[in-house]
Amino acid sequence: MKLKPVGEIRDPVHGYIQLTDVEKQLIDSPFVQRLRKIHQLAGSYLVYPGATHTRFEHVIGTMHVAGLTAEALAQGAEMDPELVQEVRLAALLHDVGHGPFSHMYEDVLKGKSHEEISQRVIRETSVGDILDSYGFSPKKMSEFAVGRQRSRAPFMNEIIAGSLSADMMDYLPRDSYFTGVEYGKVDAQRVMNSLHVAAGHLVIDDAAVYAYEALLLARYEMFKAVYFHRTVRAAELMLARSMQLADGVLGLTDLKDLSRYLDLTDELVIHSLVTLEPSTPDLREARRLAVDFNDRRLVKCAFERVVQRKEEKVGLLFADESAREKTVAAIAEASGVDRGKLYLDVPTTPSVPYTYTKGVLKEVNLLKFEGNRKVVRAVPLSELSLVGSIAGFMDVLRVYTTQENRPAVEKATSKLFRDDGFVETLV
Repeated sequence: MKLKPVGEIRDPVHGYIQLTDVEKQLIDSPFVQRLRKIHQLAGSYLVYPGATHTRFEHVIGTMHVAGLTAEALAQGAEMDPELVQEVRLAALLHDVGHGPFSHMYEDVLKGKSHEEISQRVIRETSVGDILDSYGFSPKKMSEFAVGRQRSRAPFMNEIIAGSLSADMMDYLPRDSYFTGVEYGKVDAQRVMNSLHVAAGHLVIDDAAVYAYEALLLARYEMFKAVYFHRTVRAAELMLARSMQLADGVLGLTDLKDLSRYLDLTDELVIHSLVTLEPSTPDLREARRLAVDFNDRRLVKCAFERVVQRKEEKVGLLFADESAREKTVAAIAEASGVDRGKLYLDVPTTPSVPYTYTKGVLKEVNLLKFEGNRKVVRAVPLSELSLVGSIAGFMDVLRVYTTQENRPAVEKATSKLFRDDGFVETLV
């Protein structure tokens, strides 16, 4: 089906993006417009001044990339052309439930994800009414938008989420463009043009495996340089703690009233935090942290190591929150620093992306044409030339504290981990 455009948007990453009527109506709805007020990269703008782009640009870019992928598959008769519009809408709405400061907010919610909230927004607001008026089921689209639809073949979900997703092929070049970091520049077009469908799943032409490797390596490098940059994480840890301390008063994690949640934007949350009445020690600390975040007076990294998770004690810190709390208590006692001035940061984002089912990506399906026959082989990531070395998790362990406490915490942390018997495994 050739989609009939009724308008276009000029995007700095993808150029002109054409819009259909239903897309335009959704974009003009307050629920997608709200994404203009949510930073794509949370507090990264405190390190990279250009990183002030928002979720709004990202969802439109993702819609565009998803559409290009779907159109390529449809031209190859590997998917129904009538589904191209459906794919674009799912991509447009995939982040509609993001809270203030994007993924950082999920650290505050604990147990809830933006995907769950996105599904509610699609089903419970006028977004569903718009979809329904064009013949799209709000319930099915709410599942499709987060890669969980069951009425279509799995490859449809894989266009939206996973290691070949339009999401990743938009955010890497977009984040690279706005931060000025070069690592995220990828040949997404080559990857898209090399995708096929076999046994209901996306596969990639083995002649383009180098482009796919470059995509995964770019993601890894962007995580090191931007997403888990030590100063970016310092800012985000402070803001997350401020929000947690103020949650009882501000109701930041109260999701019962969806309309109230959807009023929360980056600017509103920061304003609410810096203007708190300091009637309790927790609220006083919450306000101080928010003011320091705003003024870029950030906590300092006192200890940082790349670790081997296969070591039992190391793995426990990444998997068990109570183990992390005990470690913070031990550092506080050894250093004489109040626990409230300490942050133990153990990012658990995998070095390579999850599959669309949120499983660990272990292999890639490569397609080779032998005459008219498609031959697919599953290649373990460990056999790819470079990606195998980064498969798994970015096991970075960091401890942060205030500037004046940094020497004491650095000394106490180093001694504690050495005495605990796993500092030798740090590299």
